[in-house]
Amino acid sequence: MKLNKMVAISETGFVFDAETGDSYSLNPLGLNIVEMIKNRMSVEDIKERLTKEYEVTPETLDKSMDDFIWSLKGFNIIENE
Repeated sequence: MKLNKMVAISETGFVFDAETGDSYSLNPLGLNIVEMIKNRMSVEDIKERLTKEYEVTPETLDKSMDDFIWSLKGFNIIENE
């Protein structure tokens, strides 16, 4: 996965898609995940880090993370390589 090159993300989590003009807002956790994607971390590595940082079970994280990744793809914020 990688960020769409037409998407700009501010330090506060404001997302702007220059191609469509759409804008979104990420909460701190969402911004953290997007930053990890931006740094080319794999989904598995991101899940491992979040499991440790937030003391959440892998089962709970898997569902939430999969839903979030699906949303990012749906809003054209990330794309497959």
